[in-house]
Amino acid sequence: MSVEQVTNKMDGLRWFKSSHSGSDGGDCMEVAAGLNAVYVRDSKVAGDGPVLRVGRDEWAAFVALAAG
Repeated sequence: MSVEQVTNKMDGLRWFKSSHSGSDGGDCMEVAAGLNAVYVRDSKVAGDGPVLRVGRDEWAAFVALAAG
């Protein structure tokens, strides 16, 4: 599995917050799709927190298992 923490800025990514996220905060994540990877971050620290980069194949496998 190829997952790594990204430390540089990722300009141009369009981030999406979970539709289950409420307006009062809580535990939520944001996801952005790049050409070769999917990026995941904690929405509560969106601009300042760590970002994980996950390969597209690994992300597809994760989503398939989570939806199963």
